Amino acid sequence: MILQALVFPGFLFLAVYSALLAFLDRKLYAKLQNRIGPPWYQPLADFLKLLGKETIIPEKANAKMFQGIPVFALASMATAFLCIPVFGKQAVFSFSGDMVVTLYLLMLPAVATFLAGWYSRSLYATLGATRVLTQMFSYEVPLFLAVLAPTLLCGTWSLSECTAYLDARPLLVLLNLPGALVMLITIQCKLERTPFDAPEAETEIVSGPLVEYGGRYLACFHFAKDCELTVLISLFVSLYLPFVTGVAWVDFLLYLVKTMAVLGALCLFRAVTARLRINQIVSFCWKILLPCALIQMVLNLIVRRWIG
Repeated sequence: MILQALVFPGFLFLAVYSALLAFLDRKLYAKLQNRIGPPWYQPLADFLKLLGKETIIPEKANAKMFQGIPVFALASMATAFLCIPVFGKQAVFSFSGDMVVTLYLLMLPAVATFLAGWYSRSLYATLGATRVLTQMFSYEVPLFLAVLAPTLLCGTWSLSECTAYLDARPLLVLLNLPGALVMLITIQCKLERTPFDAPEAETEIVSGPLVEYGGRYLACFHFAKDCELTVLISLFVSLYLPFVTGVAWVDFLLYLVKTMAVLGALCLFRAVTARLRINQIVSFCWKILLPCALIQMVLNLIVRRWIG
């Protein structure tokens, strides 16, 4: 169990696969813009370069919070990944109610980013931090409903049990297509990718809440963001593409194919859209995504009542 948590499919696998997805995301995004894009080793090179740079803590910043927040964000993603069935039907740590714990852990990186900007005591960082918090209050409810909707059909709060239940009933997966679309959009919003990148709009507020960060602390934040992408895509795959064969190596290949396909969809969405204002993001989440997620919840309740 400890070996699984630390190596495969635990933290080491998460680190390597997150770097791979980060490279594929940047490469595909470049191709969609008719650019060459970075080489395969670019994520590692960026990480090592930041590790070698000097770390400067702003004079007015809270030093302990400034240093501890990036590690906190990374640890939350590493823990959440252990509760998600990466391939097959069983997660490394599976228990009744692990879906609630996973949703809680997924909320922490946004909170960490807000605290990072707030405790930096910088004008740009504070403005970016307020945008992070405003945006979080907008997308979290539709995201939570989109994640919880399949559980109404399965009658369980366990991600592993939910994956196994939906794998045996593929027609129920088709029923959840509106919820899948809502979750894809809210993942894009949670990751602060175009068109939902108002918190770190480089043309407006430099780099948002992380403007004062550099060196190993910024490297840790970037690494945590890459891991968050992997965790969210893995969660989407386990709930909305829960098709497994029972053969370990085949299921692992299926996991790679499914996660890369979802990444491609997110990248395409990023390439064909332009940045929204923060008020437009709030309005879109509450007036469009939330009603769609609620409709999916009601539909699943009716179907669950019907199938007993």
